[in-house]
Amino acid sequence: MAKDWFADWAARYDDSLGAMGAAATIEPAVDVLAELAGDGRALELAIGTGRIALPLAARGVDVSGIDLSAPMVEQLRAKPGGAEIPVTIGDITTTRLDGTFRLVYLVYNTINNLTTQEAQVACFENAARHLEPGGSFVIEVGVPDLRRLPPGERFVPFSVTPTHVGVDEYDVVEQGLISHHYGAQHISMPFRYVWPAELDLMARIAGLSLRERWEDWDRSSFTSESRKHVSVWSKS
Repeated sequence: MAKDWFADWAARYDDSLGAMGAAATIEPAVDVLAELAGDGRALELAIGTGRIALPLAARGVDVSGIDLSAPMVEQLRAKPGGAEIPVTIGDITTTRLDGTFRLVYLVYNTINNLTTQEAQVACFENAARHLEPGGSFVIEVGVPDLRRLPPGERFVPFSVTPTHVGVDEYDVVEQGLISHHYGAQHISMPFRYVWPAELDLMARIAGLSLRERWEDWDRSSFTSESRKHVSVWSKS
């Protein structure tokens, strides 16, 4: 797993979410996840501060979590209902919980926090080990924005405002990405970007098959112009 760069700003993480922390963004995701979980158990990989887990648990879903960052989980546990969600501190590629789950999910580009292909494959394999037969593994992640990268260049700005400048630095040989954020402080976050077809192959290695792929949680069609996708793989 990538270095826990959340540790220094876990207390400010929720304030940094912007639209991703708004009910209009969260509720459609929770709708889909609650439907996939049904009356079964759900496991969130990289549960963080509970942006998704808390409203999902409020729907009556039995939610557990795994997260590498104790400071992030402390923020979750300080929120109403957060202390009732079982969370194990550990690596989402290797940490194993007891029992099986109807749903395992990993949202908001977090698969990219695993900065090697080997680690990303291991995450799929760990998710599959936790799934009951017929269960679903869901990932939400952006589509690499390489079409905006001119030949020979490495940097693509994605946000320029009076209070924030965001620049993605690509390494197209190693499929690496460093997301630089400049504002009140400078933060650089390492990622490994990954293509939908590559994720499907990882799923196949783990014994999963693609069931659905949408552009967003509203189940809109995924197209060549989509900037992100929500993918659902199932365990036979």
